[in-house]
Amino acid sequence: MTPQPTDTQATGPKLGFFTRLLEDAPAADRYRFALEQIEAAEEFGFHSAWVAQHHFSAAEGGLPSPLIFLSHAAARTTLITLGTAIITLPMENAVRVAEDAAVLDELSAGRLQIGLGSGGNPKSFPAFGTSFDDRREVFADNLATLRTLFSGDRLPTDHSLYPVPDAERPSLERRLWQATFSAGGAGAAGAAGDGLMLSRTQPRPQDNPAARLDEVQLPVIDTYLSQLPDGVEPRILASRTAVVADAEDLPRLREITEPALRAEADRLVGYDTSGLSLDELLIATDTYLGTPEQVIERLHHDRVLDRVTDVSFQVHSVPATNETALRSIELLATEVAPALGFAVTTERVH
Repeated sequence: MTPQPTDTQATGPKLGFFTRLLEDAPAADRYRFALEQIEAAEEFGFHSAWVAQHHFSAAEGGLPSPLIFLSHAAARTTLITLGTAIITLPMENAVRVAEDAAVLDELSAGRLQIGLGSGGNPKSFPAFGTSFDDRREVFADNLATLRTLFSGDRLPTDHSLYPVPDAERPSLERRLWQATFSAGGAGAAGAAGDGLMLSRTQPRPQDNPAARLDEVQLPVIDTYLSQLPDGVEPRILASRTAVVADAEDLPRLREITEPALRAEADRLVGYDTSGLSLDELLIATDTYLGTPEQVIERLHHDRVLDRVTDVSFQVHSVPATNETALRSIELLATEVAPALGFAVTTERVH
């Protein structure tokens, strides 16, 4: 049986790590770097590590098969929870997702968390025999299949899941998470008893483009909590972009970040950001880039972090090297987390 992480006395959200595997490197190196980062996160007491799924485009994300990748991560770790953020469910065969998840959960001794979403790139859908316009209906159908199998029930075809879920572990049905921008999506996740996944940034309302991210996300949290069934503990994960660096490294990081961030800023926030300075752009895109003290100061004002159970940090949209990501993981755990009360594990891997 895998030992369970032991928390410190911190009362804040559990500390997590997230990667889209976007280093400027071949796929084999991207996967090696991500594994090194997950191992480092475990060593420094992170509770969870999450990976994204993206199809066809190396520039958008480097991992089309997250459950396969996490099975390898499971073999190289012992404590850290391993999660998908997210599997684009309308592009998947739900039975295969359930089977792969069940096998991975056995291999990892129950460390799997399953984040799901309906997808945002219209160009990828036709290759999987569906369409972007139908994604919500297909998502709902596939999610219902997952629930049936994970709960131990049979499909209408009289098939049930193998391997059979371990009765001594929380059901995989209770380890589902849904990613959403909207209060409606949050309400659906809450009513189902699923976890809620909040993005690192998101488009602002057209009538209030200067709104802070917490202004946009706090009502989403409220709706989720209002729909959660009695007796079901909330699970709310906020993703945030944070690159924590030593002072001498910041000028170089700022220099390489500006063009990368400008290239995607308008898509991220939903309005024209061309007139913003770099510091204004970092704020507009909710990018926390700085020394530990600077990142602590900015995160201190993020009211969402007072309401969530988990927080996961990624380096993107900063074009960080593996070395930069590893240093950021260390500084997040040793300096940022203690200052803000984020929970880390006291048990270490030797």
